[in-house]
Amino acid sequence: MNKQTPNSTTPKPQQIGEGSYEGTRDYQKGVDTYLKDANLAADAPAARPADAAEAAELKAAEREGLSHSKAKGQ
Repeated sequence: MNKQTPNSTTPKPQQIGEGSYEGTRDYQKGVDTYLKDANLAADAPAARPADAAEAAELKAAEREGLSHSKAKGQ
């Protein structure tokens, strides 16, 4: 019986990109770090639209995104 064993110098294939476990862990770690260290009271007002034109642009982008959604009632 000639059983082949993997060569220890052969690199293991890595799953990288959208949907990878490593990417998910890195993202979650970043979110956790941000939420732990962030000053949400200061960040929230800074994230608001600067003016009515920007608010309208954001609302239009939201409508466009929702038009592609499969969720009902959105």
